[in-house]
Amino acid sequence: MTTATYHSTSSLRSYLRDVGVAARNLARALFAAQERQFVPQDAVVKPAVSERARARNHMRLIRMANDYQDMQPSLAAELRQLASRG
Repeated sequence: MTTATYHSTSSLRSYLRDVGVAARNLARALFAAQERQFVPQDAVVKPAVSERARARNHMRLIRMANDYQDMQPSLAAELRQLASRG
């Protein structure tokens, strides 16, 4: 008859204590109040879209909607709705 023995060097209590310490340290690191430096950044100004480009994009969306009307009517409706936003 053979007997297997298991000798544990750490108990459940010390394991739970270590987990608690790790959780406290994590919470302390997450919620630590750090002074943040404000660095002003240059604002990027987008160029204005011309009416011609806007009309061209509108027509592209309408054509795409017409292409998908038979296969996916809901997609076509969404494309038309996007085109109507301008």
